[in-house]
Amino acid sequence: MTEKRICLSDADITRAAALIRAGELVAFPTETVYGLGTNALDTAAIDKIYAAKGRPPSSPLIVHVSSIEMARGLVREWPEQAEKLSRKFWPGPLTLVLPKQPHVPDRLTAGLDTVGVRMPANPIAQALIREAGVPIAAPSANLFSELSPTTAQHVRDAMEDKVAMVLDGGRTTVGIESTVLSLAGSGAVLLRPGMVTRQEIEAVIGPVQVLGPLEEGAHASPGRHARHYSPKTPLILVERGEGLPGGRGICLQMPTDPREYAAVLYERLHDADAQGWDWIAIERPPCGDEWSAIRDRLERAAAR
Repeated sequence: MTEKRICLSDADITRAAALIRAGELVAFPTETVYGLGTNALDTAAIDKIYAAKGRPPSSPLIVHVSSIEMARGLVREWPEQAEKLSRKFWPGPLTLVLPKQPHVPDRLTAGLDTVGVRMPANPIAQALIREAGVPIAAPSANLFSELSPTTAQHVRDAMEDKVAMVLDGGRTTVGIESTVLSLAGSGAVLLRPGMVTRQEIEAVIGPVQVLGPLEEGAHASPGRHARHYSPKTPLILVERGEGLPGGRGICLQMPTDPREYAAVLYERLHDADAQGWDWIAIERPPCGDEWSAIRDRLERAAAR
């Protein structure tokens, strides 16, 4: 049965870590969204994540680590770019994709020879990984393609019967999923935009390419499906001054600062989704590097 209490004590972390080591599913907060975590080196446990989410096998999982040393133990190569970026942005919302070690399960990586790793900034997530003593695979704790959870209640509403325990750390702070950057080839490639921006990455390592349209077969990164991050209520992106459709709908007013916008985006969509509207409208956000992750999430959420 799912724990409903707020789990912030050492005993709660110890119990959650034991469940992780045993191959059970534990939902826990990161600074981005709540993750659905288990032992990243246990293939049977990884299967439970895919089954619980209804996630297609073509979408790899990101591995969460408590140190750079743990990350390096999962990959065959750790180039100078990885060292510079991890020193600059970890702990934080940046995932690095690198060639994987043989002991990293193929099931985790959608059969690819690469693995995505990151060190989350949330202290509960850090304590859980350290106590578990194993890297933790953790996609967002929601059903596949639906709205990501930014509170423990979002997790309970969507997945209460699918997890062994929920660690409640309050609302997440970044609010959308991590930036994903591949360093597995001859150059750095942005696979998924996030709140660590392309411009910030380029200031550390130089030019970064952007991955083109959706690839066939296994995806290089999570979050590459055309429809993703979606409320059940149809979402409409509108230009300023554009008319709205008929029926009962709501037009969400969002912050003008991109980091404040990202922090509340999913929470406001969850709230609107629960109100029974015919549609939800949001004004299309500005262009620019600092808005690219938000535009990506909204465009995928609005796809039908």
